[in-house]
Amino acid sequence: MTTKTSCSDFMQFFRSWVSDPMRVAAVAPSGERLARLMTQEIEPLDGPILELGPGTGVFTRALLARGIPEHALTLVEFGEEFAARLRLRFPEARVVHMDAARLGECGLFDDAPFGAVVSGLPLLSMPPSKVAAIVGGAFETMKPGGAFYQFTYGPRCPVQKPILASLGLKGTRIGSTVRNIPPAGVYRISRQNPLELSITGAKYRSTGDSAGISA
Repeated sequence: MTTKTSCSDFMQFFRSWVSDPMRVAAVAPSGERLARLMTQEIEPLDGPILELGPGTGVFTRALLARGIPEHALTLVEFGEEFAARLRLRFPEARVVHMDAARLGECGLFDDAPFGAVVSGLPLLSMPPSKVAAIVGGAFETMKPGGAFYQFTYGPRCPVQKPILASLGLKGTRIGSTVRNIPPAGVYRISRQNPLELSITGAKYRSTGDSAGISA
């Protein structure tokens, strides 16, 4: 969080963290420095763009500042309270209320592949099966040369090596910042063979049965 983060955003984020710390995993929204790191490699021609776990929209605003048209953004948010606010703030974006682990099975994104995925999800607090479902599903919706951008508060890539290997992916650290609460690093996850349209024909399914979808 930075001084430019609104008090209402902080309070909403903090209340969500108190009610479900494993889902939110941070007491404050990401800062603008981290948002710039997360989006620094994304250009307008990369659109459309998929954002996972946008929360209060910090990364969304950074994508808009990079020149990505609002109508080229799809925002997937599991928290109903965040999804409602995102619809008000970004009326031209497509806001989908769903569990990101269902990306590979929902069929909502088959019409136009994404050029990049920006993730604000707390992968370190999730079981490996769910991480594999999220990352694998994201790459099923992505163009061959697309990349998945993920931040972490830990010292290494938040997607474990066995998961990367099983999906034919690699993780590269592209930057870090101490001007965030807490300090964070950013990773680019990409295909080892970018010419492949799909890592696997299999679909990655969530282990939860109660994840709903609403757009």
